[in-house]
Amino acid sequence: MPDLVQLTINGKAVSAPKGTLVIEAAKQVGIEIPAFCYYEGYSLQAACRMCLVEVEKMPKLMPGCTLPVAEGMVVHTESPKVVDSRKSMLEFLLTNHPLDCPVCDKGGECELQDMTFRYGLGESRFTDIKQHVDEKQWSPLVYFDAPRCILCYRCVRVCEEGMGVQALGIGKRGVATEIIPNAGDHLECDECGNCVDICPVGALTSGTYRYKSRPWEMNYAGTICTHCSDGCKTTLSVRNGAIIRANNRDRSGINGEFLCAKGRFGYDFVHSPERLQTPLIRKDGKLEPASWSEALSLVAARLSELKSRGAKFGVLGSTHTTNEENYYLQKFARTGLGTSNIDHQRTGDVPALLDALSGHENALATVGDLYTAKSVLVISSDLSQQHPLLAFQLRANYRHNRAAVYTVTPGPVRERDYAARSVVVAPGAELDLLPALADELKKHGNLVIVFGPAIKGGAVHSLVAFGDSLGIPVKYICLVSDSNSRGALDMGLLPDLRPGYQAEAQPGLALPEILAAPDLDALWVVGSNPFETAPLASRDCFVVVQDLFLTETAQAADVVLPSASAYEKSGTVTNTAGEVQRLKPGPKVMGAKSDLEILGLIAKEMGLDLGIWSSDKVFEEIRRTVRGYNVALPVIATGGASPTTPVNGHVPASRPDLIQDSGDTLFTSGTLGRYSNVLKSVMEAPGTLYKP
Repeated sequence: MPDLVQLTINGKAVSAPKGTLVIEAAKQVGIEIPAFCYYEGYSLQAACRMCLVEVEKMPKLMPGCTLPVAEGMVVHTESPKVVDSRKSMLEFLLTNHPLDCPVCDKGGECELQDMTFRYGLGESRFTDIKQHVDEKQWSPLVYFDAPRCILCYRCVRVCEEGMGVQALGIGKRGVATEIIPNAGDHLECDECGNCVDICPVGALTSGTYRYKSRPWEMNYAGTICTHCSDGCKTTLSVRNGAIIRANNRDRSGINGEFLCAKGRFGYDFVHSPERLQTPLIRKDGKLEPASWSEALSLVAARLSELKSRGAKFGVLGSTHTTNEENYYLQKFARTGLGTSNIDHQRTGDVPALLDALSGHENALATVGDLYTAKSVLVISSDLSQQHPLLAFQLRANYRHNRAAVYTVTPGPVRERDYAARSVVVAPGAELDLLPALADELKKHGNLVIVFGPAIKGGAVHSLVAFGDSLGIPVKYICLVSDSNSRGALDMGLLPDLRPGYQAEAQPGLALPEILAAPDLDALWVVGSNPFETAPLASRDCFVVVQDLFLTETAQAADVVLPSASAYEKSGTVTNTAGEVQRLKPGPKVMGAKSDLEILGLIAKEMGLDLGIWSSDKVFEEIRRTVRGYNVALPVIATGGASPTTPVNGHVPASRPDLIQDSGDTLFTSGTLGRYSNVLKSVMEAPGTLYKP
């Protein structure tokens, strides 16, 4: 326990650890000290002077954002002297600030506006003409209006400290001082938009949200980002059924307020003009629009007929569909169609890690562990490009706790800027270097090892054996690529493993074998695009595709069923660290159905009893039957993340040779990224791995 300091704030007794800032100590007893420049987790600036407080026995007002608590300190945050000071500061800040609240995007959620209502004077003594500077567009996603800027420097700090990019700086002097891009007249950065959301006023605005709405005119849906596997919470702002903004300002998820470009801006694929909104049936060689009733009846009749004569089926699932959909799909395949020929595109060897950790306790790390660990070893991954939240956590851990970070990668990575040691090795030689790091890793007391898809099969067992040899607590994260890649594995979208990594008695064909089978009678593809990279060998195969777009696979199908995206449906997903979170629907695209509903309707048409196809009912079954998924419902129901329990037993190997990194960057996201005009619009796109 840290030493506690006793003080009084506005007559309330407060106990706070030594070194706590007064502004934070006040929060413990429900007292808000206003501030513009102060932002939790970043360096102290003391620039805005709004947080000045009166401390007895001190000769002048003191900034609460830089003043540490002291024994016996008596603080007043609303004394007449303090209130007068805040009135004066607001009057000064508004000297050149344009009075354009009716059109400013920040109207209704502006901190300066709130403080002006609370403390501001009715009129200003400054009557000179306001200094005006024209608005600038720094990128397709970020605009800057200098007269609105109050020089709090939040944007500079979040870019430099939080993102490690240093794209923003400060130019000129005196009254002409303004925030500028370090590249000149444009941004060269991650295009994450964190600078826009952290801005307390309307100086930085979003290129996708400008002049579109007000906060009170929108509905909000807190859901999980559908791009990479980090599992960031994103709050969708929906108006008239369309998403017009995404952020996480309430810090309700594992990511706090952080979002990358894909999480904050990459939602526009939902409303792409190329979205499928009606089923398609191939007639006379062409895909023609059809009703849902006709399409579902055709699929059910053909599958039933093929099943009755013992046909050969293949089923391919997705890494973007929910746990409930993946579970129901494998149940449909195994129970309804009688086949184990089911697979998906694998992007990480989770089965090998669980098998290697058999007998270990508390050995799987969460996203939060990356912030608290004393040391972290990153192997074969460009975290800042592929797993931006994990990279953000590492940077915060280094800033706040001075964690020792080590990287062993096939190319340079951004983490090398603060790493204790960063080594570039040839692909396949990563583990050879680890013994040389052993003595250094031991001294830190605990370690989290994060490894990419290149470490698979026997290499995973060797990595765990190395961790065991250190003699300190070691936790692991096996990185996977897409929003529910981990859930697809856990739910048994594998030919040789059932849900919960239980061995399949009669293993089926894997993905490449399904596509290469010349005698395949029917192929059912749910939410993936295998024909983009490999053709289908069977010429007389009945192909059914469920997808958002007319992909290469959908174009070759006999029946195409338009499905809903993750932003339009309920369910759960599991991130790369094995934490389960809940999706909540925001927009609604006409004509599309969730994959779970489509599966359920086809099962009904075929006369199969696979259970009720509502996400809640299927998740109840998952909690009962899938090892590790009896998670706490109140946690995920209220927007939290609940880690799954490790299997902690032998897990059969599952074709590590089929594991392949998706290679996505900050600006690519498989097929979804192809239909996001926003992600394609920035000059940094598509991005390059191992090029910091």
